[in-house]
Amino acid sequence: MSPAQQELLIGHRTGGPATVEPVRGRTVLQRVVLPASATADPDVLPLYVETRPDRGMEAPSEEPRRRRPDAQAEDSGTRAAAVGLAQDSVRFGAVPGPAGRGSCVVEAQRRVSFATYFNAFPAAYWRRWTPVRRVSLQLRVEGEGSVLLYRSTASGRSHRVAVHHLRGGVEDVTLAAPLDGFADGGWYWFDVIAGAGPVRLHEAAWTTAVEPQPDARISIGITTYNRPESVTELLAAIGSSPELLAILDAVYLVDQGDRHPDETAAWAVSVAPLGDRLRLVRQANVGGSGGFARAMLEAVEADRSDQLLLLDDDIELEPEGVLRAVAFAGLATDPTIVGGHMFSLHDRSVLHALGESVEPRRFWWGPAPATRPSHDFGRRGLRHTPWLHRRVDVDYTGWWTCLIPVSVLKRIGLSAPMFIKWDDVEFALRARKAGVPTVTLPGVASWHVPWEDKNDELDWQAYFHVRNRLITALLHSPFERGGAVVSEVLQVQLQHLLSMQYSTAALRIRAIEDVLAGPEALHAGLATKRAELRALTEHLPDAGLAPDAAQFPPARQRRPQRSGARAPRNPVDLLVKAALATAHQLVMPVGAASRTSPASEVAYQDAVWWRLTDLDSVLVSAADGTGVAWYRRDPAGFRRQLASSVALHTRLWRRWGRLAAVYRAAMPELTSPERWDETLRSSD
Repeated sequence: MSPAQQELLIGHRTGGPATVEPVRGRTVLQRVVLPASATADPDVLPLYVETRPDRGMEAPSEEPRRRRPDAQAEDSGTRAAAVGLAQDSVRFGAVPGPAGRGSCVVEAQRRVSFATYFNAFPAAYWRRWTPVRRVSLQLRVEGEGSVLLYRSTASGRSHRVAVHHLRGGVEDVTLAAPLDGFADGGWYWFDVIAGAGPVRLHEAAWTTAVEPQPDARISIGITTYNRPESVTELLAAIGSSPELLAILDAVYLVDQGDRHPDETAAWAVSVAPLGDRLRLVRQANVGGSGGFARAMLEAVEADRSDQLLLLDDDIELEPEGVLRAVAFAGLATDPTIVGGHMFSLHDRSVLHALGESVEPRRFWWGPAPATRPSHDFGRRGLRHTPWLHRRVDVDYTGWWTCLIPVSVLKRIGLSAPMFIKWDDVEFALRARKAGVPTVTLPGVASWHVPWEDKNDELDWQAYFHVRNRLITALLHSPFERGGAVVSEVLQVQLQHLLSMQYSTAALRIRAIEDVLAGPEALHAGLATKRAELRALTEHLPDAGLAPDAAQFPPARQRRPQRSGARAPRNPVDLLVKAALATAHQLVMPVGAASRTSPASEVAYQDAVWWRLTDLDSVLVSAADGTGVAWYRRDPAGFRRQLASSVALHTRLWRRWGRLAAVYRAAMPELTSPERWDETLRSSD
């Protein structure tokens, strides 16, 4: 039996004090952090502390359950009770002294668990990607009670591995946590149980004796476009963390808009802690890829930092997560991209994205295998959510929070000149070919508006979705002719045409044309393409968005005709519906009434092609609810766009191999710092 196993076994059997190790000489991997005060946002409390360890046991199955009509109200009550009980069980920031966010008081006769997203230790990730094989939980506590150490397996089963009884007074406690048995998943966490009086947690951290590379330093790159208030708040959050400031070389704020953050009232106070670390860079709007490329270029040229942290301008940041990402990157076996998870800015206890993957044959992005998007920690905690205990391996991470080694930028180049969309995917796939993995590390996270609350595949951004997806597939698809990507892009194009979304179809046609033209114009189009796309579609009726339906003539009926309302049930039904819809678009004349007023008004969620097949015109709301568009059938336009779409997709499929060779040969030069420097200077 190993010394570590003996230590754990003795502690569990006797309940005696665990061996205390000095903090000095150890590397902190992850500090325990808590809300700053008892008035903290109640929606985020379940991400830091769990006051009802049994919460979620009533639903052991991961599958959707049949629910009574009043079940939703019952769930809401459960969540409210958990939040209310948290206020009675634990007080945050109640311990005086320098501990700050790591301190709390557990009230007498109460139990508080740290089996939470931000405070449990994701052992499997450290086991897989670093040489760390032994971790210690180190605490400074005061009072009578108990500290219990737990671990879980990849299947989500958990058990207690050690207990330490607190005898009163201030104690430094160390519990050993070896990383054996975490090959596929599993976490560590601890609970605190107070006795007759309160227990004060002064501070706690997960540490190791393995030393990171010395003097790890980071820079931060933020691209902003007309979000002066939110990016100013983000800068204030960065400056609020003394630990983050201690390792920070520079913040490159790349301003590409015409509403400048340094003109806001809060600017001076918000950026004061950053001092001369802040570099405000103004340049033309060359998209997210151009903005992040500027930050990458600055970091490479400065040659001071080990890591560059990329942040979106509209996130809320947990600064402690940055320190964890830096610690993980510093100890990683190989240079590693470390990504953060995304919580919903609208529903703050909801983990919207845990990890991202690219399905290779379709070459389409989506949640990583074995993950479930939009998990609500407010309803079900970590302890009783088995799928969260499995280690998740990803293909890429979004650049809302992403730490990249500067050495990797020097080796493989900067972002691809894509303006927006797929630039983060392409970079991660390029890095993986160079032996650089991407890891999305639990406990590293930010809050962001979830993409399901908008649909940017219908407006001018549809062009970039299609063009950049195809370019990324040309660069990285392992399949001959890209697998199924060309046929799927054509299929979606036909759906847009059948839905009378002619402006979207026009953008997608231009995207295919530009892909076929080759990579030479990618840099040149960064500053001009957006205006070109708006001009391309401004004359098409479905591109015009009015604030509400009252701006248009009233609809003659409130719902589409029933014949188009049923979803295709099988492949034969799908083909029949598509054929009938195509025939309707091609040969049926547009009714006179539909030229002067819409036939119906349809919610965005119902505006699918098979619901619109019998209509000549319809009002459709926008995905985010900000407006309404009037779709009108145009048989002549449909014929032109259909013929062009089929011809272009056929040409793309036939030329795939030659195009792939051209793009792959050009990419090293297109992503080089020298080429980006030339482009960015010419756009200033």
